Amino acid sequence: MDKKELKITADGSHTLFIPELDETYHSTHGAIQEAKHVFINAGLKCCNLETLSVLEIGFGTGLNAFLTFLESQKDRRKLSYTSLEAFPLELDLIKELNYTKQLSLDAQDEQLFNKIHEIEWGNYHEISSRFKLKKLSEKLENFNPIEKYDLIYFDAFGPRVQPEMWTIPIFEKMYNCLNTNGVLVTYCAKGTVKRGLKEVGFNVESLPGPPGKREMTRAQKL
Repeated sequence: MDKKELKITADGSHTLFIPELDETYHSTHGAIQEAKHVFINAGLKCCNLETLSVLEIGFGTGLNAFLTFLESQKDRRKLSYTSLEAFPLELDLIKELNYTKQLSLDAQDEQLFNKIHEIEWGNYHEISSRFKLKKLSEKLENFNPIEKYDLIYFDAFGPRVQPEMWTIPIFEKMYNCLNTNGVLVTYCAKGTVKRGLKEVGFNVESLPGPPGKREMTRAQKL
């Protein structure tokens, strides 16, 4: 497994850096800032369903899942959250992350952040009465969903590092994973990515990106 280094991003929150790939798990302009902008504000908050099923591609540090959990407690919606991660992180490394501190959360929320990492992989677990989480240690290519989703967080490493994740077969698989009117959001705004999403049937729009990035992408299955 590639060595990972803890790094502080511009908003004070941690990310992980992989020297061998010259890649970080989040934007160096702000990990929490980016996650909130791309996945919460442009994704979760734009889905008006009272109950919502989310699929995340790239569990990583658990930041997107945790922010989604916190949001579910505020808006009182029921969320079912499935996350894929081919290379789960070690718990010792997770416990060094400063997300709960940067979000000014209390000890109870810190315990819940730890809980999303400590639960067993493979089955749904209730994190709260409104949020259940299932983590799957597998690649999207091998994923055979038994349900459909309303929202996809596409948070794989970028095309430079993981070109195999930004291909027509992958886009087609995600399209088929969604319910009608389902939405996919991703930080990536490359022209080839947007054209590929359109090719498999998505209605694609470019949105203003998080700090340090001009654009991001949101796509809908009509």
